[in-house]
Amino acid sequence: MRSWGRLPTDVMREVERLEWDNATNLRGRLQGTRRFPISLTLKPPAAGDALMDIDHFHNWVNAWRQWSKQSQVKWVTRRYRVVGDVEVPERLDLRNVKELIEAIGPAAVKRSHIWAALMEPLLAVDRNLYDTLIRQILVVEQMSHRTAQQMAKVLPQLRKGIGAGYFLRGVPVQGIDTKFLETYNLLLTTLLDVIHSGELSEAGGLDAWLGCLPTPSNWLYIRPLCPEVRQQMGGFSVIQIPLEQFLEQPLPGRKVLVVENTKPGYALPELPETVAIFGGGRNTQWRMAPWLAERDVAYWGDIDSWGLTILAHARQALPGIKALMMDHETLMAHMDFAVEEPRSTSLPAIGLHAEESMLFEGLIKSAQSIIRLEQEYLAQDYVLSKLYNWANGCTTKS
Repeated sequence: MRSWGRLPTDVMREVERLEWDNATNLRGRLQGTRRFPISLTLKPPAAGDALMDIDHFHNWVNAWRQWSKQSQVKWVTRRYRVVGDVEVPERLDLRNVKELIEAIGPAAVKRSHIWAALMEPLLAVDRNLYDTLIRQILVVEQMSHRTAQQMAKVLPQLRKGIGAGYFLRGVPVQGIDTKFLETYNLLLTTLLDVIHSGELSEAGGLDAWLGCLPTPSNWLYIRPLCPEVRQQMGGFSVIQIPLEQFLEQPLPGRKVLVVENTKPGYALPELPETVAIFGGGRNTQWRMAPWLAERDVAYWGDIDSWGLTILAHARQALPGIKALMMDHETLMAHMDFAVEEPRSTSLPAIGLHAEESMLFEGLIKSAQSIIRLEQEYLAQDYVLSKLYNWANGCTTKS
């Protein structure tokens, strides 16, 4: 590669890479935080260099003479042996966004027209949105023109508190589908925060500002295990509820059996005055339900580092929780079904009883590999025996 005489194609390739394809730099130019002009040296040659490649010298000078905007090119007079005094291009100055876009070429011009068309209806709502739209330009340009028009109609309709009593999808807004507010949550939040002087940031986001009900998440399976509890739950054999409702709404039954995995929850037998909770996996937020303190609670999970860690977390909130089939006896009785745990975790500092901590250390320090016994592989008669013993031996909470 030559050290002098940069041709227009070489210069514009660099400009495109540094100023157009680089999203951060592009936003800076569009917002004015990266100042113009963009000055690019064209590397005029020393006299000796020019004579050693006179063809390239003439091609270089001619190429810049053909540059469409000659006002952007600074020419200087240099004296060269043999050819004498010659005007050569020294520097290219792109003085504003328009010149930058036009210099890069038709694809950039087309892209800028798309931006303008998408931003126009939104700027008609509030001219102060310009900087925010530029910061979000990569998101904006993914929208269709129809979406931009819809957003412009939606922004004035969204007001603080209008979502009270509704989930986000149910907010009474005209001209959009029910997924619109979810799909464009981030962009809407950013734009509305400008329009309403930071109210959304202060409120904690769009949902909170609108006053919407929290969107349910972290669903749990609930299964009543006796006719009486089933009747109190409307006769449903299995229901699924969001964690938020589980934390707030006490379930019937004197005993609660929490099962780590989903499939074993379906295999549970009938147990008196008992409701089963399963499918939460490693999410132990269920333990924070205040009403659980008034129940006899048991936990049954895998015998591995994660299962015992879940137990430890649960016991921090529920000190009286009983572990079922998570002991050395169960492991030894089913050792033929133990496998290697692919990724283990470290021993919890608190929450395990002494024998459970010993079991944990034995699992991860096994001579063969880190041991894992999934609850699905326990013998059915063994499981039934342990569950019946627990259910029949519980004492009523005072």
